Amino acid sequence: MARRMRAAIFSEYGGPEVVDVRDVPVPEPGPDEVRLKVEASSMNHLDLWVRRGLPIETPMPHIGGADIAGSVDAVGPGAEDVPLGVRVVVDPSLSYGWYDEDGRGPSFANEKLRLIGEHTQGGFAEYAIAPASNLLELPAGFEATDAAAAGLVFVTAWRGLITRGGLRTGERVLITGASGGVSTAAIQIAKAAGAKVYAVTSGPANVERVSELGADVVYDRKRVDFSREVWMDTSKRGVDLVFDAVGELIWPQCLKALAVGGRLVTYGATTGARGTTELRVVFWKQLSILGTTMGSPGEFRTVMRMVFDGRFTPIVQEVLPLAEARRAHERLEAGDVFGKLVLVP
Repeated sequence: MARRMRAAIFSEYGGPEVVDVRDVPVPEPGPDEVRLKVEASSMNHLDLWVRRGLPIETPMPHIGGADIAGSVDAVGPGAEDVPLGVRVVVDPSLSYGWYDEDGRGPSFANEKLRLIGEHTQGGFAEYAIAPASNLLELPAGFEATDAAAAGLVFVTAWRGLITRGGLRTGERVLITGASGGVSTAAIQIAKAAGAKVYAVTSGPANVERVSELGADVVYDRKRVDFSREVWMDTSKRGVDLVFDAVGELIWPQCLKALAVGGRLVTYGATTGARGTTELRVVFWKQLSILGTTMGSPGEFRTVMRMVFDGRFTPIVQEVLPLAEARRAHERLEAGDVFGKLVLVP
């Protein structure tokens, strides 16, 4: 009889109510894959979009969870060099070379970027499958909950600010949605890069938390027009870079907050994908609008080793049992999270 495991799974798209924790078969690793005994897996907004049905290639019934940490439990053909029992964190990106590498020629179709937990089954379960090439060993004693909370958000922030945004020492950067997982990572990376950090969040409690995290100036978007405040607080110059995933709701303000020659780096659209762009602002100030998502395997390993070394710290609001996966979806969807929620089997 096939082994069974507990998993947070949904069989139809919809709200948090479609998520159910039940018994399913334990998966078997395929070629070049390993099976992990999951120790922790963290929530991301990606999980909300997948549950609502935004992707069109999600395998159903579906187990979410792109961020996974655990120990290797079994290996498939071609992955025999991976030691059983080794503790690892998983790079969530599959086929990131679609962005960074030359293809094999016009007769070959390049494999597009896919994500664990979106295009494959994920880590909200007792066991999960991952490619052997996506594993990064955890240092002895490193907490699985911290590793699972760090992966997606730190690689996204690192690529967006450093690789795509080209953030330099002495520059001014505005980080929106500053209570979110990627933004809490971005504040730390920007400060380490020597930038002055302006941040936008909502509510007095979040303003205080973002300040404690290291942001130099924090605005409550519910109380002030942050673009006007940035303009005044920078002596009518603006910031050099805006790092944004809020999208439609505040897009015009993000453009207004930029200095001449500034860069807006967008990595998401949590409030909608149709930002109104005043083109005269773009060409008159000679702005650059840059897109970014996730990060390459090299960037993942670089920034995660900085997390391991203690230079960056993932912000975990709460660790919840897998049985409360539906409540985790509800809380993240309600915006009631500072940093990350982590699920443990």
